[in-house]
Amino acid sequence: MAVVLSNVNSEAGLQKLNDYLLTRSYITGYQASKDDMAVFTALSSTPPSSYVNVTRWYDHISALLRSSGVTAKGEGVKIESSACSVASTPGVTGQKPSAADEDDDDDDVDLFGEETEEERAAAEARAAAVKASGKKKESGKSSVLLDVKPWDDETDMQKLEEAVRSVKMEGLLWGASKLVPVGYGIKKMQIMMTIVDDLVSVDNLIEDHLCTEPANEYIQSCDIMAFNKI
Repeated sequence: MAVVLSNVNSEAGLQKLNDYLLTRSYITGYQASKDDMAVFTALSSTPPSSYVNVTRWYDHISALLRSSGVTAKGEGVKIESSACSVASTPGVTGQKPSAADEDDDDDDVDLFGEETEEERAAAEARAAAVKASGKKKESGKSSVLLDVKPWDDETDMQKLEEAVRSVKMEGLLWGASKLVPVGYGIKKMQIMMTIVDDLVSVDNLIEDHLCTEPANEYIQSCDIMAFNKI
């Protein structure tokens, strides 16, 4: 289902984007894509910190541009009018969405909006500047020890480890692992991993990858045993 954005630089549009990103890491799908780049370049400036979900997403995309870039195709996003920018002084509100925005096709998710040539040129220049800033200090890294518990003593621990290591993403490197007896013939696995802080959220890794299908066929739960900055 296509995502349609409008008035992305207005207060109303930013609030809708902020609400949309409350339960999402990316505009579409489960990895950064050209859909994220389309929205990123449509923003005329760094979003205010009061829009915490937009700011989180924006900083993440900025970090990706500085490190490895964004190449995934995405599911498709349409940027419509975003001519009304967010006021820099208190009390100035954004433009009210037009009736045409409210009558978009039901198959589209109309969150926010057709950018002008000037906005597009400015956004592209800003994206290029972000890429050029790659010489800035690298993002920090952390060493994490995960405690992975099976369902019972009949769980195939080799399959469990394979399920864990099958999770791959930018900024994630799996390390050594070992089996630790729990009791009643049950063993759990402890595994080290190194992450790039700006690219990997351990909570999201556990909730969205390790404790969901197909990995949860072997994994009952995961806990963070140690988390140390490198």
